[in-house]
Amino acid sequence: MEISHAKQVINIDTALTERIDELLSHYPADKRKSALLPILHEVQDAHDNWLSIELQDKVAEIIGIKPVEVYEVVSFYTMYNQKPIGKYMFEFCRTSCCAIRGAENLMDYTCDKLGIKEGETTADGMFTVVGVECLGACGYAPMLQLGDYYRENLTKEKVDALIDECKNGQVNLH
Repeated sequence: MEISHAKQVINIDTALTERIDELLSHYPADKRKSALLPILHEVQDAHDNWLSIELQDKVAEIIGIKPVEVYEVVSFYTMYNQKPIGKYMFEFCRTSCCAIRGAENLMDYTCDKLGIKEGETTADGMFTVVGVECLGACGYAPMLQLGDYYRENLTKEKVDALIDECKNGQVNLH
């Protein structure tokens, strides 16, 4: 498990507490752990899109489970970030169809263009590039996910345009 040493301000405000309570209400009292994934999404969204160990501990406390049960989930799923990430995270699909159609080369190209390695964030905090498992858009390979949206049939030119759109604040993440 990758552990970040970055400090994170934990802010479980009233709105987030109400949302967590609403999610918990969908499950019987003895099955509160079933709400873990959606709660982690909400908490991560409210905390600059990452989950420190301390924040994971707080989630465990809220749900009433052991911290290790949260760590297991956060370290298993790539949708949860264990360290600060850039405002724009390019998640390149790296499984069969995308790999055959050049996703790895495009990921390398993007990293070179941004001056980072896979898994790193640019010094200005704008971009993070990671490889992920299948995103389920095999017919549109190579592709990446950026926020809630897919970018499909990628080329170097499309990656260049996407980076420029991000730099110019023209990309909607949600």
